[in-house]
Parts: sequence; C-alpha cells; structure tokens
Amino acid sequence: MKILISADMEGATGVTWPEDVIPGASQWERCRGLFTSDVNAAVLGFFDGGADEVLINEAHWTMRNLLLEKLDARAELLTGRHKTLSMVEGVQHGDVDGVAFVGYHTGAGTEGVFAHTYLANSITGVWVNGVRASEGLLNAHVVAEYGVPVVLVTGDDMTCMDAAGYAPEAVTVAVKDHVSRYAAVCRTPARTAADIRAAAQQAAALAVRHEPLYAGPFTVEVEFDAEHLTLAATVVPGVERSGERRVAYTSETMYEGIRAFKAVTTVVSNAVEEQYG
Repeated sequence: MKILISADMEGATGVTWPEDVIPGASQWERCRGLFTSDVNAAVLGFFDGGADEVLINEAHWTMRNLLLEKLDARAELLTGRHKTLSMVEGVQHGDVDGVAFVGYHTGAGTEGVFAHTYLANSITGVWVNGVRASEGLLNAHVVAEYGVPVVLVTGDDMTCMDAAGYAPEAVTVAVKDHVSRYAAVCRTPARTAADIRAAAQQAAALAVRHEPLYAGPFTVEVEFDAEHLTLAATVVPGVERSGERRVAYTSETMYEGIRAFKAVTTVVSNAVEEQYG
C-alpha cells in the first residue's frame, strides 16, 4: 500500500497568522516544527495501518517548509516547486492507493482559518460547475481521475466540514477551531499528533484504488478583488471574462483544469501591484 500525503501549512497545528507561514517571517521557523509534527504523525499512523510506502508532497508556498530530518525514516519527501500536478504531484504514476490532505484549509471567500484558494489574496472565490471550491475540492477532482480516494483530511473544523462535501468517506481531524480568518482555538501539538496518528491508522483501511472517475467537463470560474486582474488572466488560452471581476474556462478533465488554474494564478499574481492590488 502506498500513500501520498499532500501537505499544506495553513491548516497545521497552532498556525493562525501570516507570520506563521510566510518563509523567513518571524514565526515561520517555529511553525515549521508544528507543521512537520502533523505530517509525521500522519506518516506514523499510515505505517501503523499497514502502508508499505508513504510519499509526502510539499504543497505550501515555496514547497520547502517541512523539516526532512524530523520525519520518520521510512517516508520520502517531494520538496520544491514546478510540478505537473502541483499539490497532488505523484498521484499520476499509477502506484498510489490513497491520498491524505494534511494541513488543508477552506476556500477563498468562505469561513475558516487562512481561507484562500492558491493565492493568499486577490482571489475572492472559485467555483467548479457552479459549486464553490476549495483547494481540497479541486485536488479531489484531480486524484479521482487516477482512481485514488481521499482518505484523510486535517485542518481546522471548517476544513473538516468542507471535506464532507468532496470526500465524505475520509477520516477528518480538526487541529483547531475557527474563530476568525486569523484566530483559532488550538489544540497542543502533543494532542494533535496523537489524534492525527490514530486517524491515519484508521484511514489506511480506506486506501483502495478504484476505477478512474472522469466527471468532466469542468467549468471553472474565478473571481478577483480587482477588475484589472481579469484582463491579466485572459492571457491564458481558453480563459474568458465572465463578469466584471470574473473569468471562466472549461476543461474536459481536471488534469487539464488544475493546470489551467495554476497558469491563471501565476499570471494574476504577477499582475498585482504592491499597494493597490
């Protein structure tokens, strides 16, 4: 059994503030340890549950945040940027039986600690076929095309509620309870590590590949906080304006859809001015 862990940082234990997750910021180094603790707890739990291999794909910011030297020696870490499937890189090779979303968060424009979708700001909402989408939902559509189930989701309580919509069978662990976008009631790392390990052991039983699910075509609509960003986004082929601050595109598969989304976010992030957005 091989498990892929897609590891994001905003949903990690104790993380509530931009300084906690921005590389080089004042609290980032401390919070790297908290993030690593969550991920390692999942690794331990999956091996407890019978996994033979665990591959961790770093999915936050520069994708160079986890402390390799603190991870269980049986795991492997895919770190660094520019990957075909971004947050779920590694699922496409036909040998993954289950995917875990560790340290995830809710989507742009919704309630939740660090709620956003790919970009920390600028995007105010994303919809897939009319359904408001988080990164979890987007990535769940991708892995479904490879016949791989989402078996575990960790993050704040709102993230666990979000996961019920795209991975209803998955085991979930809330490491903190949402108060506002930048405030939460947090469990201690000792407690969350135990909870995540136990949940991952349970989730291992769900890691059974199935027939690939192609649910397309997918129409993805993205809303921005400023009109000029729609002009930037339409540089990407197939992307058209769908409103004053919205663009949309349609892809036959979510493999194509997530790559187009990444292209849109990359172009838009370079069109944001420091002071005025």
